Amino acid sequence: MTWLITGGAGYIGAHVARVMRDAGERVVALDDLSAGVPARLPADVPLIEGSTLDGGLLKRVFAEYEVTGVVHLAARKQVAESVAQPTRYYRENVGGLATLLEAVAEAGIGKFLFSSSAAVYGNPDVDLITEDTPCAPVNPYGETKLTGEWLVRAAGRTHGISTVCLRYFNVAGAAAPELADTGVFNIVPMVFDRLTRDEAPRIFGDDYPTPDGTCIRDYIHVADLAEAHLAAARRLADRSGDLTVNIGRGEGVSVRELITVIGEVTGDRRPALVEARRPGDAPRAVASAARAAEELGWTARRGVREMVASAWQGWLLHHGR
Repeated sequence: MTWLITGGAGYIGAHVARVMRDAGERVVALDDLSAGVPARLPADVPLIEGSTLDGGLLKRVFAEYEVTGVVHLAARKQVAESVAQPTRYYRENVGGLATLLEAVAEAGIGKFLFSSSAAVYGNPDVDLITEDTPCAPVNPYGETKLTGEWLVRAAGRTHGISTVCLRYFNVAGAAAPELADTGVFNIVPMVFDRLTRDEAPRIFGDDYPTPDGTCIRDYIHVADLAEAHLAAARRLADRSGDLTVNIGRGEGVSVRELITVIGEVTGDRRPALVEARRPGDAPRAVASAARAAEELGWTARRGVREMVASAWQGWLLHHGR
C-alpha cells in the first residue's frame, strides 16, 4: 500500500511517517506547513505542500503517488484558539475532512485512518473512559473531532471505505530531539517554558477530588502513539469495517506528580505556584486501553519519565536553557 499522511510534517505526523516508513510502508506526506517542519521528515518521504481544502490537489496527489490509504492528521488543535475562532476550526477541521473524504471516495481509496481526540468525551465523571463512554465535548475543538468521526463513519458506510478513529489522550515526548513539539501549548512544554524563563511552574487548582488535589491525566508517548498508527494501518490493510479506539496508557498521573518528574529530569525542583482553577478542567481523564490491546495488538511501552526526558532533550535543542 501507499499511505498519504496529511499533516505529515507536524509533531505527531512526522513520528507516524517515520515509524510507518521504517516498517516498510510506502509513505507520502501532505502539509500546509502552518505548523509543520519539513526537516522532520526523512529525505525519502515525499512532501507536498498544500491543504486538505484543495480538492484538485488531493486528486492529483492520489493519482501521481497511487495512494491506497489515508492517515488524516491535519487539523487545528488548540482548545483556547477553537473557543476564540470556532468558524475557523469548523472550516479547517470539518470542511477539510469533507473535501478529503470526497476525493478519497472519487479515487476509490478504501482505507482511512482518522486522528481523533479524547476531547470528544468532554468531562465524564468515570474512573476509566471507555470507547462507549458518552461523548459530550465542551469546546469547539472537541466538537469538530466528534463531527469528524461521524463524517468518517458515514462516508465509510456509503462508499465502502474501511475506517479507524483513534482517540488520543495527552501526547508528550519525542522519539528524537529534532522531532520534538516546538509549540508551548501542552503541560510539559509549558512547564519547560516557565523554568527556562526562571519562573515557577503553575498548577491551576489543587482542590480537586483527587489524592493530591490536582487534576489527573493519561499521558502517552508520541512514539507509542506512532506505533499505534502503524498497528491501525495494518489492521485496515487486513480487515474491513470501522473501529474506534482510545490511545492511552490506562494510567493516571496528577499534575503535581508530573511537575515533580519534570523537576527531577531538569534539575529545577522549585515549588509550583498554585493558582485558581481553569474553567472546564475535569478532575480525572484516564483511558481504558483494553480495546486497543484487543483490536490492534498494541499497548504503550514507554513511561512518563521517558516522555519528560525525551521532551526535555528536544526543548534544549529548539529553545536552549
